[in-house]
Amino acid sequence: MIHVHYLDGCAPTPLAHYLKALGILRLVAEQADPEARGWWDGDRFRLATTLGAKEIESFFLHDYQPTPLVSPWNKGAGFFNKKDPGLSPVQESKGDRFAAFRSGISASRERLNKISRADQKVRDIKKKAKMPGISAAERNRIKNSEDYKSQLREAEKEFKQLKSRLIADLQLSWRGQHREWMDAAMVLGDDGVPKFPALLGTGGNDGRFDFTNNFMKRLGEVFALNSNEGKPQPAAPAWVRGILWNTPVPGNISGQPVGQYLPGMAGGANNANGPDADSLVNPLDFIMMLEGTIAFRSSASRRFESLESSRAATPFAVNACGAAYPSASTDDEGARGEQWMPLWSQPSTYKELRRLLAEGRAQISSKAVREPLDLARAVKRLGVARGIKSFQRYGYIERNGQSNLAVPLGRFDVANQASDYMACIDDLDLWLRHLRREARDKNATARLRQVEKSLVDALFTVTAGHSQDPDCWQGVLSQLAEIEAIMRQGTGHDAQPVPLLRPEWVVASNDKTREFRLALAFALQGGGCEKSGIPGDPIRRHWLPLDQKQRRFATSGNGLDMHSDVVMHGRRGLDDAIALVQRRLVEASQHGGRHLPLNAARQAFASIADLTALLTGGVDLDRTLVLARAFMALDHKAWAAWSKKYTMEQPHDSEWPDDPWLAIRLCTLPWPLRMKSGFELDIGADPALVRRLATGDATTAFVIASRRLRAAGVRCTIRSGAAPPETARLWAAALAFPITETTAKRFLSHLDPSKERPCPST
Repeated sequence: MIHVHYLDGCAPTPLAHYLKALGILRLVAEQADPEARGWWDGDRFRLATTLGAKEIESFFLHDYQPTPLVSPWNKGAGFFNKKDPGLSPVQESKGDRFAAFRSGISASRERLNKISRADQKVRDIKKKAKMPGISAAERNRIKNSEDYKSQLREAEKEFKQLKSRLIADLQLSWRGQHREWMDAAMVLGDDGVPKFPALLGTGGNDGRFDFTNNFMKRLGEVFALNSNEGKPQPAAPAWVRGILWNTPVPGNISGQPVGQYLPGMAGGANNANGPDADSLVNPLDFIMMLEGTIAFRSSASRRFESLESSRAATPFAVNACGAAYPSASTDDEGARGEQWMPLWSQPSTYKELRRLLAEGRAQISSKAVREPLDLARAVKRLGVARGIKSFQRYGYIERNGQSNLAVPLGRFDVANQASDYMACIDDLDLWLRHLRREARDKNATARLRQVEKSLVDALFTVTAGHSQDPDCWQGVLSQLAEIEAIMRQGTGHDAQPVPLLRPEWVVASNDKTREFRLALAFALQGGGCEKSGIPGDPIRRHWLPLDQKQRRFATSGNGLDMHSDVVMHGRRGLDDAIALVQRRLVEASQHGGRHLPLNAARQAFASIADLTALLTGGVDLDRTLVLARAFMALDHKAWAAWSKKYTMEQPHDSEWPDDPWLAIRLCTLPWPLRMKSGFELDIGADPALVRRLATGDATTAFVIASRRLRAAGVRCTIRSGAAPPETARLWAAALAFPITETTAKRFLSHLDPSKERPCPST
């Protein structure tokens, strides 16, 4: 019969209670019921086994055999004390249930005894030159003799080799359960240098707190180690019920350290009435917690690319990131990193869980992730082993000036299906690493640090369940534009501009607003249009000082080379739009051009409805230009190919701009306008017209436009173009948003119906 138990003593947080669930599953599966299965049901752990509730309690009281957690490489593990209060009682225990533990201690002492004998050999040789009663001359003769030097040299060499090779020798010679503990506590690379997963501190200790020695002490509190059966202590039944069912435990022990796993019970300030207090713990919580760490045995694998840190081979462990949680700070990034604990919803045996954790490196493409943001993306894109419902994020962070604590940083759900847009963030992979390096530089400004953090926060928001929300994607784009604004000022520019972005960024961030459509039209326009539909001479160089290939910053000495064509400054959208028009007219005149060289890209143009809203004050120009600055990084070639297959939805033209502005727009076209009737409108753009608008003089600007239209053969019946100064400047800014030839023909037909109105379907 299968019994399904709710283990209310286990939970995803704190880390101690998560590890306890894994420890219980492992021990039941390995020592009582191989087919036992465990899984997470919300925040509760469930266990399916042939053991009933009383049988599980009896198992832990009478049959449980502790895993031999021994760390002979640590000074505090108890091996170097003659009568250690933790190790000695276990070593001298009698019960069969501790046989494996005694074997692990013996295997440790075997290697340590070799080191001790080698050390004693060195001491014995040195004693020859220190014997009492010999003269100074005799002492010097002995020290300088070749035989003495040779013996001492060989003895010291043996001692140093044994000491330096202790961990490597243990790895080669150890077998059994104590080897499993070693694999959980450290990773040995090809160079033989140990690296330590943060889950177990520094090889099984955290500062002066040795996990294994305290594990042995807790065993002595739960079991009578000197009895033949290793029988449970009187308080043990209550402790067992506490770890399993979360029943009240009156016999918890005060003053016992708990390490990093249970921050709320770590003692210290605010743990009880008064300024300071000891921790109050169930010793079996500590025991089961460490038993659970065995499930996270690390392994050095080629799949992990390189063992640049212990995190490279530790399941779901990444570098620290001071972002995307309420108490985030860049100070946290000097900590031991983060680890994301999987919460699986399907009943799984311990062997299945071990396979999941053994393969437990989330991946993006073929690369193992290194940063929390990368892991979040892998989670959302199913780059992790299937069967995991969510991850509990932990950071090993120093808090209150004390030791590192395993701090819960939030929950990340695994997507049921891959998001359509998450691949967009791949475009930023390398650039984000460069930006992070610049933001962590000691000379980086506080503003660069803050905006880099805000960008990571925005990217986390996108991955954490909001990948279908255009507002969240626009939040990312806004931060990209803000970072470039900071780089323009000379801070962090070694990271280079935002790299080319794929067209899917447009779909992901499309909130179907006027600001979005106008931003896209503004960003993708260029000087001339190639046959492929790609506008030449993009406008990004007017925002950033770029080199000839327009992929990197143009530099001069140690700073940016701010060319005269960089005219947009990111302060007011209105000013930047006007500056773009004026600069393009200047450049056109310098090269003998007659038209305003601002051509729309395919499917990225300003509609009549959006222009009307812009000209009547219904558009947030500042927001529009922020988005436009980010969209300037779009890959124009990729957009040309993408736009052939997809259609951008345009609004219905219910209202039109004022006639005076239509007249002005027809005088600032990027090309001659040819009507089906044979009429051709080819008016050269007059910089004076735009200058008048920029100074707020709409009346004179309209006079110039109407005169040029009449000279070109257009019958313009409008008699006045007066407008307030702010409206005049808005008219000038609206010229920076490109239109199609079809729209221009409709403008002309509206002003002079005799010039053949085009078919509405074109």
